[in-house]
Amino acid sequence: MAVKKSELYRSLWESADELRGGMDASQYKDYVLVLLFVKYVSDKFIGQPYPDIVVPPDGSFSDMTALVGKPNIGEGINIIIKALAEANDLLGVIDIADFDDPDKLGSGKEMQDRLSNLIAIFQNPALDFTRNRAEGDDLLGDAYEYLMRHFATESGKSKGQFYTPAEVSTVMARVIGIDKVEQGPISVYDMTCGSGSLLLRAAAAARVTVSLYGQEMDNATFALARMNMILHGQASAELKKGNTLANPLHLDKRNDSRVRTFDFAVANPPFSSKAWTTGFNPDHDRYERFADGVPPQKNGDYAFLQHMLRSLRSTGKGAIILPHGVLFRGNAEAVIRRSIVRKGYIKGIISLPPNLFYGTGIPACIIVLDKEDDDERAGIFMIDASKGFRKDGNKNRLRDQDIHRIVDVFTRMQEAPGYARFVPISEIEANDCSLNIPRYIDTSEPEDLHDIDAHLRGDIPDRDIDALSAYWDVFPTLKRQLFVPADRPGYSRLICPPAEIRQIIFSHPEFQHYNGRMRAIFDTWKSAHSPQMHTIKVGDRPNVLIDTIAEALLSKFGTDALIDKYDVYQRLMTYWADTMQDDVTMLVVDGWQSAARLRMIVKPPKRTKGEDGDKPKNKEKKETPDLVVGTTEYKAELIPVELVIRRYFSSEQAAIDDLTEQIDVLTAELDQIDEEHGGDDGLLGEARTEKGKLTAASVKARLKEVGSDPAFDDEAALLREVMARFEKKSRLEKQRKDAQAALSTQVLEKYTTLGESEIKTLVVDDKWLASLTTEIGGELDRVSGALAARVRQLADRYATPLPELVAMVESLSAKVDGHLKKMGYHY
Repeated sequence: MAVKKSELYRSLWESADELRGGMDASQYKDYVLVLLFVKYVSDKFIGQPYPDIVVPPDGSFSDMTALVGKPNIGEGINIIIKALAEANDLLGVIDIADFDDPDKLGSGKEMQDRLSNLIAIFQNPALDFTRNRAEGDDLLGDAYEYLMRHFATESGKSKGQFYTPAEVSTVMARVIGIDKVEQGPISVYDMTCGSGSLLLRAAAAARVTVSLYGQEMDNATFALARMNMILHGQASAELKKGNTLANPLHLDKRNDSRVRTFDFAVANPPFSSKAWTTGFNPDHDRYERFADGVPPQKNGDYAFLQHMLRSLRSTGKGAIILPHGVLFRGNAEAVIRRSIVRKGYIKGIISLPPNLFYGTGIPACIIVLDKEDDDERAGIFMIDASKGFRKDGNKNRLRDQDIHRIVDVFTRMQEAPGYARFVPISEIEANDCSLNIPRYIDTSEPEDLHDIDAHLRGDIPDRDIDALSAYWDVFPTLKRQLFVPADRPGYSRLICPPAEIRQIIFSHPEFQHYNGRMRAIFDTWKSAHSPQMHTIKVGDRPNVLIDTIAEALLSKFGTDALIDKYDVYQRLMTYWADTMQDDVTMLVVDGWQSAARLRMIVKPPKRTKGEDGDKPKNKEKKETPDLVVGTTEYKAELIPVELVIRRYFSSEQAAIDDLTEQIDVLTAELDQIDEEHGGDDGLLGEARTEKGKLTAASVKARLKEVGSDPAFDDEAALLREVMARFEKKSRLEKQRKDAQAALSTQVLEKYTTLGESEIKTLVVDDKWLASLTTEIGGELDRVSGALAARVRQLADRYATPLPELVAMVESLSAKVDGHLKKMGYHY
C-alpha cells in the first residue's frame, strides 16, 4: 500500500533528526540529499540498457544497506559514494559530505547507530523509485522540493540562499512565456543557478525540448544543482562552477570575448552584493556587459541585470529577482535604469510580498525582460502583488491563488485598480525614469471616514451605504428592506434591529436566489468532472487531474461580481494540498481496491534502556487508530471510517448516539445532585471519596453504613436515588460498549467486501465532493457575512447620537453624585 506523500516527506525530514547535534543545520542537506540521490539512481538505472547514470557493482544503495549495523559503516558509505562518483564524473559533487567524520556524526557506536538509522529511513518501501519518474508531480520531485525548502528554512539567514521558493520560480517560468513556445528546441540560462530550482521550473513549464545552462560559484550549492538536474531527468544540463561576473563560462563558441546568448534566462542573484567586482575590473569588461553604465562598486544588482540582458538573444526573454531599490535608487544606477527603460527592454515589474526569500527578509520584485519588439514598447506593465501571501512559520509564502492571479493578469496585460497597470513610457519619463511602483499604483485602502453630523444627529450616511453598491446591484430590493430615507437628505435609517441584520440578509429571496445560482454553478462543475475523478487509474498523473479541474472551477466562477474566483480556486487547492493529493497519489500507485484497504497498525516494540542507562532517543510515536476490533487497531488511509458508517450503518450509529445522549443526561443529573447536596453539610457530603468525588462505589458504601437507621432516612432516600442513576448509567455504558464493538466488527467486514463502484462513491462523492461543497458554501457565507458585518458596523457606529450620549452621561453622573451624598461624601 502506498504511503501518503505528506507522511513520507515528514519521515524524510525526520532523517535530519539523526544528524542533529554534531553539525550546523545548513549541512544536513549534504548528507540527506546525497543518500536520496544514491537511492534514486540505484532504483532508476540499475538494469537499464542506456542509463544516464552508471551504477557500478560496488556503488549502489543495496551496498549501503549491507553496511547497516557494522562498525565501519561510515568508511563503507564513503567508498560506495566515491565509486558511484568516479563512474559518472561526479567527483566533487556527490562526495562532498564525509560519512566517516566523528566530529559531525559521533564516534564508535554512536556513528554506527546514527548512520544505520539514517539508511533505514531510505529503505521505506514507499521510496521505491523504479515506478516513479522525476518530473511534474512524481514522488521524487516533490520530495526533493520538500527537503530543499525545509533545509533552506533551517539553514538561517546567511545560508539559505541556495533555494528560490517554488512558488516564485513558477511565477517566473510563466511570465517569461516559455509555456507559449510551440517549436523547439529552446535554451534556458541561469547565471546564479543555486540548486537549480529556477531552471527546472522553467523546463517543467515548457511544452518543447529544453536545454538548460547554469553557473554557480559555491561548491556545495553547485553539487546540489548537479544532483537536482539528474534527479529531475535533466542529466544533460550544462552547469559550470565559477563566478559568473568575474569569469562567465558560457561563452560564444565563435568568439570567446562574447557571452553566449539564450532564448530565455531566469535568475535570483545575491541581493546588493558588495563584492561583485572581485576578480575583474568592470571598467574594462571584455564581454561588453556594462554599455549602459557601470554599477556602483558596493552594489552589484545592476551588474547581474546587465549580464542577463547581454546573455539574451535579440528575441530573448528573461526574469530576474532584485530588491526594490533597483527601481528608484539614484546616481550610477539611475543612469543605467534610464538607458534600459528607453531601450524598451523591460516588459514588466512584479512587486512581491516581503519575507519570501531565505537569504533576506526585504521585499523584492521580478523584473521581466523582453528584447523582442523592444523598439516598439510603449510602456511597462506593473503589478503590486505585495499583499497576497500566507504566513508559513517565520516566512511568507505565495498561495496558489496569488500565483494564478499574478500570471493571469500579467500574461493578459489586464489592468486592475490597486493591483495592476500599464504605465506609458511618457509617464515614466516624467518621473525621471523612476520605476518605484507606489508612484504608479495606489494600493492604500480607502479610509473609513466617520460622519460628524451622523454622530451628532444619528442615522447612517448614504455615502457609506452606496459604497456597498456591488451588493445592491446583485440584491436590488434588499437595500429597501434594510434602510429607509431619514428626515434629512443624504442619510438613511436602519429599519430593523441590528441583531436581525444577518438573518434578514440570509433569508432574503434575492440572496436565496443568488446562493442557489452559485451552488448550481458548482453543481455544474461537479457533474462535468465527477466522471474524471471516478475514472482515475494506476499510472495517471495527479497534477494533470488537479490542473484540469481547478482551471475549470476558476472559469465557472469567473464572471461573478461578489465572489472572487481566485478565492474559490484557493478553496479547492487548499483541500487538494491537505487531503485530495494524498488520496489521488495512493490511487494512481495502488488502484482503488488496494488503496481502500485498512492498514493494521503494528505497535512499535518496547524500547529498553541503552548501555549507559539513558532513555532511548527517537522514540517512535504511537499511531492513533481509526478502528479498533478487539485488541487489533486499524488505520483508514483513504476512506474515513465515519463515511462507511454514515452510508451503511447509520441506524446502528444512531442507536449508539441515543445511548450516549441518555448517558450524558444521567451524568448531568448526577452532577446537579452532587452540586446541590454534596457539600460538607449536604446529604451527600459523607458519600464522597477522599478526593471529593461522588462515585457508584462511594454511594454504595455509604448506603451500607447508614443501613436502616431512621436518623438517616432522608440521606438514604437520596442515596438510593443516586445509586439508581449510577446503575442505569452503568447498564447503558455496557450496552453502548457492546453496540460499538458490534459496529466495529461490521465496519471491518464491510471494508473487506467493498466493491470498486462502492469505493468510488465513498471517496469521490461522500468524501471529496461533499467536502468541496462545504468549502464553497463557506465561501458564500464569507461573502454575505461581510455585507452583514459592514451594515451592523454602520448601524452600531451611529446608533446613539452625541446629544443622547451626553444626556446619558449627565444622568448617570447625577445618580453617582446622589449616592455619594447619601454616603456622606461631598465635593
